[in-house]
Amino acid sequence: MSGFILSMQGAISQGILWGIMVLGVYITFRILDIADLTVDGSFALGGCICAMLMLNKGMNPILALLCATLAGAAAGAVTGILHTVFEIPAILAGILTQISLWSVNLRIMGQKSNLPLLNTESIFTWIVDATGMKQSMASLLVGVVIAALVIWLLYWFFGTEIGASLRATGDNEDMIRALGVNVKVAKVLALAISNGLVGLSGALVCQSTKVGDIQMGTGAIVIGLAAIVIGEVLFGKNRAFGTKLASVVVGSIVYFVIRALVLRMGMNPNDMKMISAIIVILALCTPVMLEKWRIWKSYSKGGDDTSC
Repeated sequence: MSGFILSMQGAISQGILWGIMVLGVYITFRILDIADLTVDGSFALGGCICAMLMLNKGMNPILALLCATLAGAAAGAVTGILHTVFEIPAILAGILTQISLWSVNLRIMGQKSNLPLLNTESIFTWIVDATGMKQSMASLLVGVVIAALVIWLLYWFFGTEIGASLRATGDNEDMIRALGVNVKVAKVLALAISNGLVGLSGALVCQSTKVGDIQMGTGAIVIGLAAIVIGEVLFGKNRAFGTKLASVVVGSIVYFVIRALVLRMGMNPNDMKMISAIIVILALCTPVMLEKWRIWKSYSKGGDDTSC
């Protein structure tokens, strides 16, 4: 039983840390209505930069997180410039940036595929040393605090004039352009904020797992989309904006808990990509099937008997 509790605790803490990445995906996928595939590369970029700065430069872990966030934002800005200035389709621009980041990450890591951080201080070891709690609990505590802060900042930002213009850009690009908003700048800014959060999440996961790996972002976009859809299924789409932001983090937690449960059932870890795909398929199909079931039931009952 203790092993099960520890595995669930670890899954929840990782779900929260990855949930910050999902918040970034939410900005592009739901607010901007763009499928940004930069995520896989910018997540690993954040982790690689954090690992390199902490291990080889002895940088303060908090400053390393800041540098990782800025690097992720720069990657998102590159995708935005390719899309807006050079008119490359958004999905292709993201793929091009993601592919380029593979080589960039390798150079950052000194041509090494991974860097262990076993004896390196991090914000998690600070908490462990100060409180004596376990690593998983420290990850959970830090994750909750940072995720809550990020949600609050996003809620505040998207309530400002600039944030409202970003949301309007995704809703009706032609209308917001007619109102005098520079749509290209809005898209670049949104992509930069999105991938900045992704880079921050990658750095936090790097410090939590004590390893920086160029492959740590593989499948990040799938996890992000799955978590968003799971959150929408649990909370519904027609909710307040703050609730929507919180729901994607909850969706990320549920996703990682499901993965942990599947692994404890004896599934081969090499099947995780297939399992992730199945989770996404179920998350996407469930709302559609529920809606079809609702419509079928209304027809089977003869609909509403109303008369003039």
